[in-house]
Amino acid sequence: MLAIADKRLEPIAEKVAAQERLSFDDGLALYGSSDLATIGSLANRVRERINGDKTYYNINLHINPTNTCFMSCKFCAFGRKAFDDASYILTPEEIVDRARKNLPEGASEIHLVGGLDPRLKIEYYCAWLRALKAAFPHIHIKTLTPVEVVFIAKMSKMTIGDTIGALHEAGMDSMPGGGAEIFDPEIRERICEHKCDAAGWFETHREIHRRGMRTNCTMLIGHLEEPRHRVDHLLRLRAHQDEWGNLKPGGEGGGFQCFIPLSFHPKNTAFAHLPGPSGFDELRNIAVSRLLLDNIPHIKAYWIMLGIKQAQIAQHFGADDIDGTVTHEEIYHDAGATTPQGMTVAEIERIVRDCGRTPVLRDSVYNELKTNEVPG
Repeated sequence: MLAIADKRLEPIAEKVAAQERLSFDDGLALYGSSDLATIGSLANRVRERINGDKTYYNINLHINPTNTCFMSCKFCAFGRKAFDDASYILTPEEIVDRARKNLPEGASEIHLVGGLDPRLKIEYYCAWLRALKAAFPHIHIKTLTPVEVVFIAKMSKMTIGDTIGALHEAGMDSMPGGGAEIFDPEIRERICEHKCDAAGWFETHREIHRRGMRTNCTMLIGHLEEPRHRVDHLLRLRAHQDEWGNLKPGGEGGGFQCFIPLSFHPKNTAFAHLPGPSGFDELRNIAVSRLLLDNIPHIKAYWIMLGIKQAQIAQHFGADDIDGTVTHEEIYHDAGATTPQGMTVAEIERIVRDCGRTPVLRDSVYNELKTNEVPG
């Protein structure tokens, strides 16, 4: 029997045991509690009910096609203005060349996101998608956040649906979940006023899920948001998944397959005076996400962002995924991340075993490719 220090959590524990859906007020109670042991234990119970002791990872490569961006989001340290000496736009040939040089052995995925440059229309994105598919026909291309898709559609004078259709035909296999930040319009206006709003973000996912494709989803914490904004954000994701999620084994069906809690790194941003989230808050957020998002199968502890040790602990606080080899990550490192820019398969499997989980190599849609049992 779980010993609960914060008695306000007892009704929530009863719901979790009965596999009942948690409410908005339950979410506020969880974020308002400092009883991390209870919250983590409840999340771990759900995690193990859904995914056992498995911790998933993949062999992947990150490429940023461009860092030029006109958005000027206050929390971002990655984007550069077109006239900045550090700005760049990679050609399709340069993207393929970078993939050839850096793609790890056994890789199954290339992940590509970048800045928003009004000079770049749909033809640019389709060109490098086709080039990558021609060079690496066996590699899954996970690319372009909803914010990028909405921007490309606007700059190319196309509908979001037609834009996604063109990108999918050119080689887009799935979409990451970045750009969600916080859906509340007042917070969004203060941290990323030029980005598409929540309606545009969800419309993009809806169009992709309608086509039977999979996406991830995210939430950025530790800036100007309050607990109520977090709960609202998570429940909007859950409601969308109720309506549009149709995930099936073997990679079939559309919907959100993984939620990725993101932590704000304030260094080199307009909010450099803010402390960012504490380690306590990060773990509580991961656990609350697992408890509220009952219809999204996976929760990722992104080791690049959290740090390796925190990502290990998170595997007992609701997370069941640690991302992958990554290789050459730029966005969080421009914001001051001190984690490595990549890890080997051996390193990932070691840190997973060290926290008592079983490392499972997966592809981009969670087909299991290899399982390495924890030694007995």
